[in-house]
Amino acid sequence: MKAIVIQEFNEPEHLSIGELPDPVPPADGVLIEVRAAAVNYPDLLVVRGKYQVLPDRPFAPGKDAAGVVRAVGSNVKAFRPGDRVVAQLEYGAFAELVSANADSCFRIPDAMSFEDAAAMGLVYQTAYFALVERGGYKEGETVLVTGAAGGVGSAALQIVKGLGGTALAGVSGAAHAKIAKDMGADAVIDLAAPNLRDALRDQVRAATVNHGADVLLETLGGDVFDAALRAMAWCGRAVVIGFAAGRIPEIKANYLLVKNISVGGLQWSDYRERQPAKVHAVQEKLFKLYEQGALKPPIAAVLPLARAGEALAKLASGQAAGKYVLTLN
Repeated sequence: MKAIVIQEFNEPEHLSIGELPDPVPPADGVLIEVRAAAVNYPDLLVVRGKYQVLPDRPFAPGKDAAGVVRAVGSNVKAFRPGDRVVAQLEYGAFAELVSANADSCFRIPDAMSFEDAAAMGLVYQTAYFALVERGGYKEGETVLVTGAAGGVGSAALQIVKGLGGTALAGVSGAAHAKIAKDMGADAVIDLAAPNLRDALRDQVRAATVNHGADVLLETLGGDVFDAALRAMAWCGRAVVIGFAAGRIPEIKANYLLVKNISVGGLQWSDYRERQPAKVHAVQEKLFKLYEQGALKPPIAAVLPLARAGEALAKLASGQAAGKYVLTLN
């Protein structure tokens, strides 16, 4: 089968299409003909060899695949050939065929395209678990999302609005601010403002009548995390999702003490492995919000598989505005 093949870890511009053996589904798995695959920030880390889980080479990267079931394992009863499904994987989506555990597959609603299904995988699950499971979100609360024009960030904005909350979008630049507003943000917080340590807090206070953010979903790290922690409300909950800005911050515990703030982290794939039933329940909620019109992935471009490196390079530049999806015939 044709696939983006990782022989050696490298920068995304060196990616190219190669050949890998056709996968065979295990007894508890399904074989999927891939129609669309989403490009996610962790894919960039995998390609560079910097992700926490790296498979044996050669392999195809990619964590979200949508397509049609070609074959099922002997123990699989929930799916059959011809079903339209989306699978959430550790790797393998950037290929014509992928084998996935049946527990990691979800039947796609009839009205949902393959492109939307792929784009609504990892990032929407991550955003929901960060907000509700780890952040303890309650209806009506105010949520500050940093990196709000990115995949997880834009998903989080939509989910907050779909669940009846107030969404504050932390972004840099006019293009990202527009995406955040399109996703339903109630206010835009400028992360490029001078003296960010004070400016971020001042903007959040102005947007919340001095209340602050009840929940912080933090994807960037670095100076943004340091400043955002100071903008939280009393008994606020911060959830660390990633460090796209580069520096892993250190927390000053006095901030936590003074405002009774709690800080937690999210590694979403642990839920997929440890509590698949909970992941399935969340996916059903996400599909329902999509069918109600509350969720719509902001797809920036749909590209052929051969341009996977171009999409990942866009993510690496920090200039990606919306979600990139790869298509396969």
